[in-house]
Amino acid sequence: GGADSIESVGPFVNNIIKNRKVTPELVSRIEERYKLIGGKSPLLETTIEQAAAIKKILADKGLEYEAYVGMRYWHPYIKETLAQMKADGIEEAVGVIMSPFTSRVSTGGYEEDIDEWYRSPDGGRPRVEIVKNWHINDLFIEAVIENIEAELAHFENKDDVLVILSSHSLPWVALEGDPYEMLVHQTVDEIAKRMPSVKIKFAYQSKGAGPREWLGPATEEVIEGAAKEGRKGVVVVPLGFVADHIETLYDIDILFKSIAEKNGLVFRRTPSLNAHPKLMKLLADLVVVYGERG
Repeated sequence: GGADSIESVGPFVNNIIKNRKVTPELVSRIEERYKLIGGKSPLLETTIEQAAAIKKILADKGLEYEAYVGMRYWHPYIKETLAQMKADGIEEAVGVIMSPFTSRVSTGGYEEDIDEWYRSPDGGRPRVEIVKNWHINDLFIEAVIENIEAELAHFENKDDVLVILSSHSLPWVALEGDPYEMLVHQTVDEIAKRMPSVKIKFAYQSKGAGPREWLGPATEEVIEGAAKEGRKGVVVVPLGFVADHIETLYDIDILFKSIAEKNGLVFRRTPSLNAHPKLMKLLADLVVVYGERG
């Protein structure tokens, strides 16, 4: 989810940082970031567009699926959506978590919310089957590569450019036995294999505050390293984000761009996939596969 107004930033941040003190300074800092991206996150509207696109693809196949959208940290909350689904008589559902990478720390929270609803006195239905493991699906990889090639076309010499595949950082302490880092590397390796003439590095962004160690290298550091290597430009790819929100519109478009330009680099970034036709087809196909499992 994302804050849908400046006024909702504080409550939204409180939802994310549970059981920890949220200072006025932190809220103020995040409010300033939201102001810089237009005062609200476009994430809900984009997710609704994605859901409608998937529903249309399924309808074109003669499949009558209804599409619902639920969020973890802002309205409509997952539990609100599940309650509406139950009221609408939905017995079974396929859940699509809009992230290519599975992790107990991040995507696992969606499953916990669903399980908590299912076990609650008001729950019990619908039963939800979660789609997983599409991070190296051909359609996903092809869509990302299409976007990379479109940005590289703006450079006279591709050898002068570093492509940075950026995913969300997570704290090391929470990753023991978690597949997240392995999945990121699998996707990076697959893209690199299909683009052998392009210089590619992976990085992690948007780490949280506090003393804990987080997955690295940090995207900012890789950008600075590109300048030290003598590169003339960077293309940042929001690999772990399939829709625009604060971590693409501020962290990449504003913060990383300023770091690149301060280091004398030409900065470009690929669009988030959002409702890219190949991503929508991939997810619609998976909905059919998981739906047939019953």
